[in-house]
Amino acid sequence: MIRYLIRKFFYGSAVMLGIVVVVFFLFNILPVDPARMTQGQRADVQSLQAVRKEFGLDKPIPVQFLYYLNDLSPIGFHLNTKQEQQQYHYVKLFPISSERVLAIKWPYLRRSYQTHKEVAKLLIEVIPNTLVLATTAMIFAIIIGVFFGVLSAVHQNTWIDRLAIGISTLGVSAPSFFAGIIIAWIFGFELSKYTGLNMSGSLYTYDPFKGEVISWRNLVLPMVTLGLRPLAIIVQLTRNAMLDELGKDYIRTARAKGLSENAIVYRHALKNALNPVITAIANWFASLLAGSFFVEYVFGYNGLGKTTVDALEMSDFPVVMGSILFIAFIFVVINILVDIIYVWVDPRVKLS
Repeated sequence: MIRYLIRKFFYGSAVMLGIVVVVFFLFNILPVDPARMTQGQRADVQSLQAVRKEFGLDKPIPVQFLYYLNDLSPIGFHLNTKQEQQQYHYVKLFPISSERVLAIKWPYLRRSYQTHKEVAKLLIEVIPNTLVLATTAMIFAIIIGVFFGVLSAVHQNTWIDRLAIGISTLGVSAPSFFAGIIIAWIFGFELSKYTGLNMSGSLYTYDPFKGEVISWRNLVLPMVTLGLRPLAIIVQLTRNAMLDELGKDYIRTARAKGLSENAIVYRHALKNALNPVITAIANWFASLLAGSFFVEYVFGYNGLGKTTVDALEMSDFPVVMGSILFIAFIFVVINILVDIIYVWVDPRVKLS
């Protein structure tokens, strides 16, 4: 297991390095001047040069990339000054020269062009909202999806089966942004007096008497919208996997021994049918973080997606790059965890 985890660590590190290269050069070859965006069209040359120097934009692109790698690396070279230590929050390992040290730190995502706040702090403020949205959407999709998938398989070729297949097909076909607009209009506007739901709103709202409070009802519509597509996939995967398992010899043996149908379905067939479902759940959970961009924007939900879209509109590239790297990191970590969960769920799967 330790050798396997080490291999996965190096594999994940290589993937992240490739993503860093693509993201950096993608946003640095765009014909957009961040200094001009922050200072305005009437800014003088001295102000623009000062901003470019502050953010390191006055250096050649290859040099900027090396500095960016050094900032992202948990172990990097930094000036041995109080100002640099406060900026990067590093811990000295050992000196390289009289001016530089090798230090350990958290990856530094730099500062926002617009607010001058650290990108990491900006993301930390909104990531919990997105994680709550993605987690509740995934729980909603798992519970409903597995239930209807099992129900569809057990009642194959009946109206229940056809209904489940029809709903799952519709869920896969509808894009999240389109489904979000329709759901917001129907349940947040037309039927709002019955549902008590709003077309837009964030998890945290301001109450004049209580201050900042959690508004769970603002989570309902974006949660359902975000969970529709994974729900549809889980229904189809669970149904197909269950049909495959229910036709195997060990199920016929269990029936011959007189086991109850519930025990056969839930204790034997469902457990062995979970492998493809686990893969879908893991991949979709990471995808929900990316898919939340559109859903959060449609519902005005203050999370990682809305923050990234707003930053992209203002050419605030450090924020956009930081959010992309965070999502990529989540994808890598989840893929490693999925492989480990495989072995736990199904001992027939071997680590390789």
